[in-house]
Amino acid sequence: MDKKNYEVKIDNIFEGPMDLLVYLIKKNEVNIYDIPIGLITDQYLSYLEWMKSMNIDLAGEFLVMAATLTQIKSKMLLPQIQDDSKDIEDPRLEITRPLLEYLKLKEAAKELLNRSILGEDTFIREVEKKEELNEEYYKVELFDLIYAFQNVLDKLSNEPFIEFTIDTISIKDKISEITNILEDKGVVLFNDLFNEVFDRKNIVLTFLAILEMAKLNLIQIIQHIQDGDIRLLYI
Repeated sequence: MDKKNYEVKIDNIFEGPMDLLVYLIKKNEVNIYDIPIGLITDQYLSYLEWMKSMNIDLAGEFLVMAATLTQIKSKMLLPQIQDDSKDIEDPRLEITRPLLEYLKLKEAAKELLNRSILGEDTFIREVEKKEELNEEYYKVELFDLIYAFQNVLDKLSNEPFIEFTIDTISIKDKISEITNILEDKGVVLFNDLFNEVFDRKNIVLTFLAILEMAKLNLIQIIQHIQDGDIRLLYI
């Protein structure tokens, strides 16, 4: 498989490592002042490994955040020495402070993080509805889509892959294919786009094409509240 045919720059998909960190905190519904650093660090590193496997070019700031989280996790594992003469600062504040500042800036700038808060800054995953959406659906976030794609790969991991090397398939080609499907049907299940794809390169390109279409506002991606099915709507 030719890596350079579908290598993706991280800036084209993610705004920065803080976005991933915020997503993980919300996903786990944890208190921002009491972050389970071990869990969040492990999940963060897992996402980075996944991005590397997808040939996504990781920006240096993502690696810096990984190092910071790992360092904080190590500090938390060290035995705490009791010293009554001074208060020992929680190592997690090293990430909590910039995280709080980041949230304030994001909320003030674009109001992208308007989610309910319970108790002392405990995030919950809130259903985001728009007028044009049925109440049974909510808009899918980027990392939710990544999680769905990971499930697709897991289900296909035991299936034999056929590698095609004669024809060069681009993301642009995949966008055209998906556009044709949506023009014909209007809506399609996310998983259905991978049912007839049998080589890994096509699977990856299909997903990257979906991300690009979402970025260009060519499609709307929603998820059913009850069954969790993700659908692509043609705008």
